Amino acid sequence: MTHDAGFETLAIHAGQEPDPTTGAVVPPIYQVSTYAQDGVGGLRNGYEYSRSGNPTRTALQECLAALEDPAGAAAGTTRGMAFASGLAAEDTLLRTVLEPGAHVVIPDDAYGGTFRLFAKVLERWGVEHTPARLTDVDAVAAAVQPGRTRVVWVETPTNPLLRVADIAALADVAHAAGALLVVDNTFASPYLQQPLLLGADVVVHSTTKYLGGHSDVVGGALVAADPELAERLAYHQNAMGAVAGPFDAWLTLRGVKTLAVRMDRHCANARAVVDVLRDHPKVVEVFYPGLEGNDGHHVAVKQMRDFGGMVSFRVAGGEPAALEVCNRTKVFTLGESLGGVESLIEHPGRMTHASVAGSPLEVPADLVRLSVGIETVEDLVADVVQALG
Repeated sequence: MTHDAGFETLAIHAGQEPDPTTGAVVPPIYQVSTYAQDGVGGLRNGYEYSRSGNPTRTALQECLAALEDPAGAAAGTTRGMAFASGLAAEDTLLRTVLEPGAHVVIPDDAYGGTFRLFAKVLERWGVEHTPARLTDVDAVAAAVQPGRTRVVWVETPTNPLLRVADIAALADVAHAAGALLVVDNTFASPYLQQPLLLGADVVVHSTTKYLGGHSDVVGGALVAADPELAERLAYHQNAMGAVAGPFDAWLTLRGVKTLAVRMDRHCANARAVVDVLRDHPKVVEVFYPGLEGNDGHHVAVKQMRDFGGMVSFRVAGGEPAALEVCNRTKVFTLGESLGGVESLIEHPGRMTHASVAGSPLEVPADLVRLSVGIETVEDLVADVVQALG
């Protein structure tokens, strides 16, 4: 597969050549723990034990690398790694590139699980962090501690306030300090933006979300552009062991095949929902990268293909009113996670972001977050309207 193939073509074919034995057009699920060797140390195609390598996982890893950086993947410099969850990917990355006494700049608006990893796990290991507003490049630069900052951690769009950070500008800040720029690309997916092409060093995904796309698998991924760093990450992937199982890898790979067409519908449906929310008398504020007033909208216009399927909004009447909206929907399912074909609604303060309560990352109590799915758009709009009352 050449690197200049289109995104949809890469999603369907990269790392997924027909099976050489049977001609099967879908890579098999290699549900196996170990492999026969041709003599001591005589490995067949490099496989010895499925923690260290599995052909189904290899297919997914090659595909993800091609989607984030087609030329780098074709050249063999950019490398993907699939994990058991997004947080397993994050933990492996951070324990590879950090040491006790290191410092990280994190978003002041980020996924609660990521904050918990920094504040409750890595802090005990001697790693310090400083929150900063990612849309303010000067604020990020001011948060960097010369000689100590090893990573600038970026979510864009952020979770849950959907701010959009300038990846290229933050890459300059990080690299000037000798730090890595790590971008969590979960909300956008590689279809909407490719951070490695904008200067990021590592991309993180919860493949549970848009890449898998069907709410039936939990997984994570790292994609690294530097071969030496990629080799270190792969070593720790094997040494720490939180790898994606073959069936999970197969399910994720199946989801990736339709990523482009799903994202087009997610984006279109989200725009329609936003149009209703922005004019509704019971909505105080709407957060969506496609709105001119959204923090980082001008960056989103130049950096993203479209604005995504995530929408957040604040409800008049405070937390009680927000909880009531969450409980009233019929098509939107009340639940955590995002990025599946079905629409989800949640209250971040009580659900996905409960761990940031009392911290600088605390979210508004009247905030509601939507993951807009690919159902009939009129049904989604009507459901939001009736839930708002």
